[in-house]
Amino acid sequence: MRRTRVKICGITRVEDGLAAVAAGADAIGLVFYPPSPRCVTIDQAAAIACAMPAFVSVTALFVNAEAEFIREVLAQAPIDLLQFHGQECPEYCEGFNRPYIRALSMQPGLDLFEQQRRFAAARGLLLDSYKPGVPGGTGETFDWHLIPKSLAGQIILAGGLSAENVAQAIAEVKPYAVDVSGGVEAAKGIKDSAKIARFMTAVRG
Repeated sequence: MRRTRVKICGITRVEDGLAAVAAGADAIGLVFYPPSPRCVTIDQAAAIACAMPAFVSVTALFVNAEAEFIREVLAQAPIDLLQFHGQECPEYCEGFNRPYIRALSMQPGLDLFEQQRRFAAARGLLLDSYKPGVPGGTGETFDWHLIPKSLAGQIILAGGLSAENVAQAIAEVKPYAVDVSGGVEAAKGIKDSAKIARFMTAVRG
């Protein structure tokens, strides 16, 4: 049976990254978006990324960032994967010599097949809840039935996931991976190792 991969996003401390890895996470996410309470500095990111063991993907999340800033992050921190949450075009996403995933807000009228064609070079599409003016991290779920069954096994499911609903999400959607941030926190930007452990147990279940 295929295993559902897990990314714990919004890591701001080394100990939280290590807790995610200890619980069995496949990837961690570092947010480089100043309005977010989970935003990290390059120095923070480098410390966290350097503490991660082999086979854990370190993902850097950007929202309409300047290309020069992204290059600065990549020069100073060992980043494996980029994640774009803004209005970035395919050519921009492909311009950093790193694999990337494209995040999409599930707003009315979004054509996922068209987006899959546009971002054919992406390693995956991450689907998040739509909230005007908020590029992800809403803490809210969306209608999972909007995801075409033929695409479900290729997508990364995000948006309001927690230990209480992730098993249902996996059963209904059957995504390639799930992405959680607020659902495993003690406070914004501070992870709760017990919540991470419960989340991972629910995923495996």
